[in-house]
Amino acid sequence: MRGDVIQYDEDLGLGFIQGGDGRRYAFEKSDLRRLAPLAKGTTVEFHALGDRAREIFVVRTAQRTAAAPPSQFGRFAVAERAPSTGLWSYFIRGLTANYATFRGRARRKEYWGFYLFWLLATALLAFAGAVVDTLLGNMDADPPRMIATMALPGLFVLATIVPGVAITVRRIHDIGLSGWFYLLIFVPSVGGLIIFVFSLIPSQKYENKWGPVPEGVPIPETAAVSPPTT
Repeated sequence: MRGDVIQYDEDLGLGFIQGGDGRRYAFEKSDLRRLAPLAKGTTVEFHALGDRAREIFVVRTAQRTAAAPPSQFGRFAVAERAPSTGLWSYFIRGLTANYATFRGRARRKEYWGFYLFWLLATALLAFAGAVVDTLLGNMDADPPRMIATMALPGLFVLATIVPGVAITVRRIHDIGLSGWFYLLIFVPSVGGLIIFVFSLIPSQKYENKWGPVPEGVPIPETAAVSPPTT
């Protein structure tokens, strides 16, 4: 007789088949002619003995339905290609895709990766400007006219104010605080130090109100995926 598997627990070795006669037949793993995965909907041939199926073998495996497009939100969403977690990649995304992204979270590596290459880019532009000023003879003036030396890094700094604020706000979100704490930077003497301390605090190991745990942050198996409750 032919029928379809309607349930099978591989661990217990127990299952049920809906026969072509409309009856339900129970079976055990020992009733299989050959061990094979038996998903729901698998078509099998078997010998019926009362309400028991014997001598079962697979005729056609179950058809897999097309998977729905995965969500792009959340730490456990599956994307076509996971974004790189390299320092350079963080810097490039900070200047492009995340240029004015104030929502979400940024791990320490993302924050410091961005500012590492930001500092290097600023220094290289200043050096390039000094070379240009030298070639133009600006350095021979009295006093030296460091036009390009100041202009090139200056324009870069102005162009990166927005992404710099954005990534700092996301870094503050990552430790569970409101991005409005960024305004502490305007407090004389201690404001900048407070923001620096914020940047050193590890990521929260669970999803908080500003988003899921950033990609690449290791989560211990015993860590909660949501804020601990009291």
